[in-house]
Amino acid sequence: MSNSQRRGFLAAVALAAAVALPLVVAGASAASATTEPKIDVSGGVTQPVFSYADAIREHVRVESPVDSDGDGKKDLVRVDIIRPKESNSGLKVPVIMHESPYYDVPGVGFEIEQKKYDADGNLTKFPLFYDNYFVPRGYAFVSVDMIGTRLSDGCPTSGGPSDVLGGKAVIDWLNGRATAYDDKGTPVKASWTTGRTGMIGHSGEGALAIGVAGTGVQGLETIVPLAGPSSWYDLWRANGTLTDIRRGQEWWATQADQDPDEKCAAAHQRMNEGSDDATGNYNAYWRELDYRNGPISKASNVRASVFPVVGMQDRNVMGNQFSEWWAALPRTVQRKVWVTQYGHLDPFWARRQVWVNTLHQWFDHELMGVPNDIMRRPRADVQLGPDRWITQADWPARTRAVTLRPQQDGSLGRKPSTGAGSYLDTRQTEAAMADNPGTVNPNRLAYLTPPLETAMRLSGTPSVSLKVKLDKPTANLGVMLVDYGTDTRINYDEIGANPHRAYGFKFLDAEDCIGESTADDDGCYRKAVDNTVTSGFHVVTRGIIDAQNHRSLSRQTPLTPGKPYRITWNMLPQDYEFKAGHRLGLILTGTNADLTFTPDVEPGTGSEVTVDLTGTSISLPLVTGAAGGR
Repeated sequence: MSNSQRRGFLAAVALAAAVALPLVVAGASAASATTEPKIDVSGGVTQPVFSYADAIREHVRVESPVDSDGDGKKDLVRVDIIRPKESNSGLKVPVIMHESPYYDVPGVGFEIEQKKYDADGNLTKFPLFYDNYFVPRGYAFVSVDMIGTRLSDGCPTSGGPSDVLGGKAVIDWLNGRATAYDDKGTPVKASWTTGRTGMIGHSGEGALAIGVAGTGVQGLETIVPLAGPSSWYDLWRANGTLTDIRRGQEWWATQADQDPDEKCAAAHQRMNEGSDDATGNYNAYWRELDYRNGPISKASNVRASVFPVVGMQDRNVMGNQFSEWWAALPRTVQRKVWVTQYGHLDPFWARRQVWVNTLHQWFDHELMGVPNDIMRRPRADVQLGPDRWITQADWPARTRAVTLRPQQDGSLGRKPSTGAGSYLDTRQTEAAMADNPGTVNPNRLAYLTPPLETAMRLSGTPSVSLKVKLDKPTANLGVMLVDYGTDTRINYDEIGANPHRAYGFKFLDAEDCIGESTADDDGCYRKAVDNTVTSGFHVVTRGIIDAQNHRSLSRQTPLTPGKPYRITWNMLPQDYEFKAGHRLGLILTGTNADLTFTPDVEPGTGSEVTVDLTGTSISLPLVTGAAGGR
């Protein structure tokens, strides 16, 4: 054993001692294993030795510190619990917690599952596979109805403080710092748990995990946010432009809440006024919903380890939701990440067996203190294409900045530029803007490199700098980085009979089962594979900004028509390999219809944008050394 391996092993053993879990490691004597209920570990992972069918099923309502519906009472949060029956006989177990706003509408997971209850109000069906798989291995699983949804009190606030503090209250209860009640109003203690909790969830559920972790709450040991937003401003906005429907915060809340509208009318009014669709500016309201540096939750307060999964082609929770939060975390935070080329995807549907095995080892290490090697592996798994994954020490990879400049002749290279070009800010799809780059199009400018002599890999966040003049006080300035060259790629952009294909996968007519089952809860799910397409070009990443917000996202500064301005901003992050023989394309355009989903939100300003090529460039973080990682 090397010194580094020895240090890792000793650290894991110390963690196991600290959490005081009764572990039986393979090879222990039978006599010692039968004196009291114990968790069985073999091969570096916990084993399924506890009965799922006989597990204890119960529910409580945890008192939160908030009154989100203004009824004069603290909101109670509904918590459904399943745990090994041995946890009533002295076994202390850690907790995997899934808090969701989706249990009513539309349901959770890509098979749209909902809860089922028995006559006593306890769950016979827990959505998703976490209970089926982890309860037999010695975990409790708790399924939490977010405040304002399903059986919890209050009003959902689309990422607001009460959403976050409701989840935090459950962590506090699991660690003896908050009060919960049964159906008769009798206080209930979580005497069966170690208090060590991991949160996991997809999309808005992932946001709850990020938000709760950013409070610094003790007892939350790890989070696994899957395509989870860290800023609700960036969910509905992109540098001052609106990227989704108007009144989106209210719409999201009413989708999650099935109570009459009048119950939460005051909360809806606050959302609509605060979100300020008229300007698209970042303000005090949005700062409350900022988990990177907000007043309730901030990345610098995170104590828990983190294992996010991000789809770099996600048009809903875009890649900067991950990258900016990841960069803001304290360096002391233990972490792992999967960076994919999918859309808004839970990896259970893309790389199922690898994902379940990795998640199992992660929770065992972080919550059980099992001395496996999960932290000694490379930190980042990166997908470069269909069935092509690499690992590397961190994300982004080690890179150097390479600046490319558009040329008057339509080329893209490293030499200084001269000349100018112009286009109109109209609403166009990405396919229309990227297609046929050699033809004249009044709605875009296109510039291409020569064919690449060797492969080139981008890892991180590109930035673009434009020197422009407008004939109106503002325009939506759009930019795309395109890979021109025929290849088979993940098809994240197909909407058809199966809407999940837009995420980059497609269902098969077959199932597999994860964990144990009962009549109501079988733990079986459809298999899925990558949805691919062979295409002649691919939009790798993009960026957009309302030119009025070039100085600040918090206030608009209209441009003086005819006056030149230098406007610089970050594009969305990416990790992508351009193959030898392909060409890089820089497309300058206006309103991106693929980022602004409904025409009434951002129809395009009609401004003429004149671009001075002398002051225009794109900076790419390109990987140094071998492109393939290790």
